[in-house]
Amino acid sequence: MAVPDHDAPEEVMWQGRFVTAKKRGRWEYVSRSRGIRAAVILAIDEEDHVLLVEQYRVPLGRSCIELPAGLIGDDDSAADEDPLAAAGRELEEETGYRADRLEDMGCFYSSPGMVSESFTLVRARGLTKVGDGGGVEGENITVHRVPRTVLPRFLDEKRKAGCGVDVRMLLLLGQGIIEGE
Repeated sequence: MAVPDHDAPEEVMWQGRFVTAKKRGRWEYVSRSRGIRAAVILAIDEEDHVLLVEQYRVPLGRSCIELPAGLIGDDDSAADEDPLAAAGRELEEETGYRADRLEDMGCFYSSPGMVSESFTLVRARGLTKVGDGGGVEGENITVHRVPRTVLPRFLDEKRKAGCGVDVRMLLLLGQGIIEGE
């Protein structure tokens, strides 16, 4: 089956430091500039608490509840950064926790009809609190350590308070949604 516009030339409409707007035939989409990738960290401790972060997201105009995450190789001097190393660095910066083990769970796409960005999902095990977290200067991240048993209620309360909820929360809610809970 032929896919319309799949072989049309790709045009760069605009490029910034981190994002590039592109057009291919009738399709408009965005990608990360310079081949930057992302790591998303699924960190659940020994007591079955998940580490979540809350930070203001300009595109949403509000704070959002998310899994810890960050860019891989976003610094030109670290363009070839290992995804697991980036995940460990981001986990500690954002949450104040360090993992004994990091496991690559594969590459995923969050909104493939609009964004070509992929992310590496990383499972963090053996968590130890080593700092306060909160991110680097200007990120103003709030860390939440939430028992998985109350996660649906926590997210409902955050949503009612005006927070956005990242689609990756479905990783944690999936089984309950499938079962109709």
